[in-house]
Amino acid sequence: MLHDIMAPERALPWLALAFAAGYALGALPFGVLWARVFGLGDLRQTGSGNIGATNVLRTGNRVAALLTLIGDGGKGAVAVLLFLGWGDLAAQSAGLGAVIGHLFPIWLRFRGGKGVATFLGIALALHWPSGLAMLAVWLAAQRLTKVSALGALAAATSGPLIFWGFARLEAVLLMILLGAIMWLTHLSNIRRLLRGAENRF
Repeated sequence: MLHDIMAPERALPWLALAFAAGYALGALPFGVLWARVFGLGDLRQTGSGNIGATNVLRTGNRVAALLTLIGDGGKGAVAVLLFLGWGDLAAQSAGLGAVIGHLFPIWLRFRGGKGVATFLGIALALHWPSGLAMLAVWLAAQRLTKVSALGALAAATSGPLIFWGFARLEAVLLMILLGAIMWLTHLSNIRRLLRGAENRF
């Protein structure tokens, strides 16, 4: 049955379904929801206006930031894990959908976050050793530079190399695509970095 579903001539509708399911998960705005639960106000009117964990942390509430990080990473991981049984391509399609959902959530008029935690959650679900290595790069770069964007960009750049190094070649193209998306979502941060005006933690 699974072989029939993922046969080339029948795969596209199922890949579209996996993408749509991933989008629905990715569109869950955990940052906004936790900000409301903890009485932190409208996250989109706070700090950078981003809905991710970094901006939640700027409110001073570390618990809400941690819960947002777990939620945003978890929705990427869950999207992948739900469709792994359909094959790597379906799992990757769901993961891509989760990132797009986080970036352009229908519930927030398509104005979402930058997708870093979701990206890392996808990497962990696809191959946890590679995901852990990317997580280590993210944390190390962020700790050394005190700049959140540099941690994200380091992880995005290292992703394809790490998956290639672990011989997970089936996911390298997805890592390149997601890494490119991470760079695009951080263009404003890159401009501030070049001016020396990026915020530090």
